[in-house]
Amino acid sequence: MLITHDTRCALDAVVDLVNTAPEDGVAEGLPDLGALERFVAGHRISDVGTLSELDLSAVRRLRARFAAVFAAPDARIAAGLINELVAAAGTTPRLTDHDDYDWHVHYFAPGASVADHLAADCGMALAFFVVAGEQERLRRCEAPDCRRAFVDLSRNRSRRYCDSRTCGNRLHVAAYRARRKEAAG
Repeated sequence: MLITHDTRCALDAVVDLVNTAPEDGVAEGLPDLGALERFVAGHRISDVGTLSELDLSAVRRLRARFAAVFAAPDARIAAGLINELVAAAGTTPRLTDHDDYDWHVHYFAPGASVADHLAADCGMALAFFVVAGEQERLRRCEAPDCRRAFVDLSRNRSRRYCDSRTCGNRLHVAAYRARRKEAAG
């Protein structure tokens, strides 16, 4: 599956957004307007203007809707959720080459709020996976104490953990220790 630069940026943004949700002892990742401003700057989200508390509330609501896409049991449900997100954002696809990037497509309307911008661009990035029959690549970490979202971009669709250096390694070490303990009897 070919993933363009702007689609990859949108996927990174939606994964990071979903992972800001407070969950099982994990603090709210977007606790205030400053955190939203850092998120926008960190993901180089362009053309959003001055952010407000209304933007923060709208992005938090959007985050829950994107989380539902990652939890969707099949492509039909994921497609319905994505269609609602993209339609509500009032998409206006247009070609642009801003900030030294080559030509790429923005799906948000000029002057859109940050929530509509994310809904349109990130929704379309997720839509490409559903269209390609790759919805199962939108996953949650399989580590028992972690439910972080990620997009499995591995060649054989085998990624199970949000980060193999943390969650994956921790589980592999625990399994190794359990086997050694059992063998030692």
